[in-house]
Amino acid sequence: MVTDANPPQKLLKVKRLSIIIACVVCMLLQGITPARAQSSEFGALFGTTFYLGDINQTKLFKNSHLAGGFAYRYNISPRWAVRGNFLFGKVSASDAAFNNTRNLSFMSPITEFSAVAELNFLKLYNVPQKNHFTPYIFAGITLFSFNPQAQLDTAGTWYELQSLGTEGQGIADTNGLATKRYSLTNVAIPFGIGIKVNIGRHFTIGAEWGIRYTFTDYLDDVRGVYFDNEIIREQRGSIPADLADRTPELINPATHEPYPFNTAGTQRGNVRTTDIYSFAGIFFTVKFGNESKTCDLLKPRHPLH
Repeated sequence: MVTDANPPQKLLKVKRLSIIIACVVCMLLQGITPARAQSSEFGALFGTTFYLGDINQTKLFKNSHLAGGFAYRYNISPRWAVRGNFLFGKVSASDAAFNNTRNLSFMSPITEFSAVAELNFLKLYNVPQKNHFTPYIFAGITLFSFNPQAQLDTAGTWYELQSLGTEGQGIADTNGLATKRYSLTNVAIPFGIGIKVNIGRHFTIGAEWGIRYTFTDYLDDVRGVYFDNEIIREQRGSIPADLADRTPELINPATHEPYPFNTAGTQRGNVRTTDIYSFAGIFFTVKFGNESKTCDLLKPRHPLH
């Protein structure tokens, strides 16, 4: 049997060939994938929320409330990132602020989970001598919960409006058909703009403003027409009836008498539009698990991209 007279040299050739093949494969992969490490960030968001709908139709940041939450960002490349948000906030509005004789008001807590993609206008890096700042835009999908509530007086109890059926939900009409109660969980399309700045290798700060275009018209518990108030009072009681039509709480300046209840079928909200809520604020994140890719298998990997 013939044996190799110089096995160390053969092993060396195999090792070199393996390195060359590995480098070729790496370069081919870098041709179709980002030439930087995929990095993760985790942090917090702080800001305000407000709503636009049947009560507040045009006033941006009217009745804003404090909001906050947590965010996780996964940097795919210097241009692209994906992010998940877990956010808590609140929205509210009152017809009294807009001199509307409908006289409705509401408050609703908001809890959301969003998944969005971010597109940086500039390539963003966290290494010296490279760009550390960029504006960006984002869009994605949001799952959120809400629960509109109202008080009969400023010092009174908060009543959950969905369960009361203020537009006759759950009560049969003259045809014997009942409108279903709306869901307190819905989806929205989030989109917006922001800026972010990398500070050194491990930190990012930024600010953003995003709109959540929802697929519900009941953030404020207002959508359709007035239901017969006497039927609501008869079947549900005085509290649901009083919260369904609050016009009689106001005094008509011409007659000095309370306004009457609205006739059943009178428009209560705008069925042609859905509600919107917004978050604007700042965020702070910390990077972890960052490590750049290299095709030089004889050198150690370097941190960051």
